[in-house]
Amino acid sequence: MVLTELLPILKELSREDKQRVIDFLSSEIAEEETLKQLKNGGNYEVWSPYDAFEAAQALEKMLEEHQKTENPNNA
Repeated sequence: MVLTELLPILKELSREDKQRVIDFLSSEIAEEETLKQLKNGGNYEVWSPYDAFEAAQALEKMLEEHQKTENPNNA
């Protein structure tokens, strides 16, 4: 079906159905864009907290400081 055939049909849809069409097309475009950016068989680096010792220390310090402000009598 070509666009010139589709447009009159789309005009007759209810507002709700038009919104569904918009949502569908938006997700289709987003998926196509994502797939274009990924190379088939490519390697992609992913961050992991494994061996992130400085991050663990920073979080532990923040937790201790938060606990001190929440319970000043227990410090």
